[in-house]
Amino acid sequence: MTTALITGATAGIGAAFARRLAADGHNLVLVARDTERLQDQATELHDRHGIEAEVLTADLSTDSGIASVERRLSDRKQPVDLLVNNAGFGNKGRFLEVSMADELTMLKVHCEAVLRLTSAAVVGMKARGRGAVVNVASVAAFLPRGTYGASKAWAVQFSQGVARDLSGTGVRLMALCPGFVRTEFHDRAGMDTGSIPGWMWLDADKLVTAALADLARGKTVSVPDPRYKALMGAVKLAPRGLLGGISSKAGRKYGPR
Repeated sequence: MTTALITGATAGIGAAFARRLAADGHNLVLVARDTERLQDQATELHDRHGIEAEVLTADLSTDSGIASVERRLSDRKQPVDLLVNNAGFGNKGRFLEVSMADELTMLKVHCEAVLRLTSAAVVGMKARGRGAVVNVASVAAFLPRGTYGASKAWAVQFSQGVARDLSGTGVRLMALCPGFVRTEFHDRAGMDTGSIPGWMWLDADKLVTAALADLARGKTVSVPDPRYKALMGAVKLAPRGLLGGISSKAGRKYGPR
C-alpha cells in the first residue's frame, strides 16, 4: 500500500483528499495544528476504510512545525509516495490593511513550507523512481491579488519548474488551482461570501476527483472545473489594468481558494 501525506488535512480540500485517498486504499499521514481533530479524523478513516492513518501535529507557520514534517517525509523506512501541500489561509483586507506579521506568515505557509516539504519529499521519490506532489494553489494565481495571489502564483511557477527539472525521473508535480470551494477557509479569514454567485462554488470531493485525474494524465497545472477553465481563458484576454481593479475590489471582501 502506498502512503500519502496531506497538510491542512482536517478540513476543506485537505479533508476531501484524505477521504478519497483512504477510499482508494492509501495509508495516510494527516498533518494539521489541531491534534484532537486529527485523531478523530484518523480514527474515522481507519474504521471506514481499513487503512493506517498516522497523525502529525504541526504548525507550518513555524520552523519547528515545518521541520517535523520534513523529518517524516525524509524517513526512508516509511516512504511517502504522494505529498499534498494543502495548508493555507487568507487575509481579509487590502495592502497595508493587513499587518506585516500576517503577510510574512502567509509567505511562510504558502511558499517556504511548500518549498521545504516538496524538497524533502522529492529526494526519496527520485531515488525510488516514483512519487508525486500536489501543491494546492488557486485561480487567484492568475489575477493581480496582492500577497495571496502572488504566493499562489509562486506555487504554480515553482511546481511547473520542478516538474520540468524532474522530467524522466518518475516523479510528478502538479499545481492545483481551484476557485471558490465550500470550506472553512473564508470563515476563518472573516470574509463575506454572501455576494458570490451560487454557480461559482465548487464541491471539494468532486474537485479532488478531477485533480487526481489530471495528476494521472501528467498535467502540471490543474484548473479542475469547466466553469473556471472558461473564466481563466477570459482572464488571459482581458487588459491587466482592468483585472487589477476588479481583483482589488473583490479582495476587500473575499479571495478565491
